[in-house]
Amino acid sequence: MIFKTIIDLVILIGAVQIVWGLKLQSSPDTARRGNIIAAIGMGLAILGTFFTPIEGASNNYLWIMGGLGLSAVVGYQAAMKVKMTGMPQMVSLFNGLGGACAVILSMIEFYHYYYGAKELSVSAMVITLFTLFFGGIAFTGSMLAYAKLEGYAWSEKLALPRHHLVNMALLALSLVLMIFITINDYSIGFEYAVILMILSLVYGVSFVAPIGGADMPVVISLLNSFTGVRLCCWEVFLSARPALFLQY
Repeated sequence: MIFKTIIDLVILIGAVQIVWGLKLQSSPDTARRGNIIAAIGMGLAILGTFFTPIEGASNNYLWIMGGLGLSAVVGYQAAMKVKMTGMPQMVSLFNGLGGACAVILSMIEFYHYYYGAKELSVSAMVITLFTLFFGGIAFTGSMLAYAKLEGYAWSEKLALPRHHLVNMALLALSLVLMIFITINDYSIGFEYAVILMILSLVYGVSFVAPIGGADMPVVISLLNSFTGVRLCCWEVFLSARPALFLQY
């Protein structure tokens, strides 16, 4: 019990440090310090999750270590080769990949839930829905921000007339679908989670489409905050079901 409490505390401290680090990265004066704090927080979260005991499940340590090693090599090479003028693009790209991870983890949860392998309480359902929603926005929104910063011509042609109405409609439809999924519980199928995933991915593109390239750093900062919200949601979820990804 004491060991589990310590592990949960380590994960919580890691989550707070990541969100704090993201906040500091919004200013050039504190960005370096924020990056270090967020990196330490992520290390604590991984370490805490890594050592969380799971009853009746085999821990996939080899898969985890392999993923950590591969990502460390890719991240180091990318950071060493990128020019300072290309730093916003790299931040946007990495932030988008974090959103993609949130989408994958959320869809795994819904797959196991709807096919009877896992249970989700109402609170866990809501948290997973918001994790999926914000993760989808962060993923496709960050990818489009990257394309705009790189100067791809097609990225400037996605905006529609009265685009703010399109965004409002997509947001409203997503929220209604999340409420519908929560209320209906097992009576609906996995396909509704897939629809929500598609809506969140489309909304991410639509959200960034009407914004010019000169404002992309501001957009990236906002998408980083979405990642922070998504991370908070997932850490709350893990506090109820720790070491989730070790089970799959």
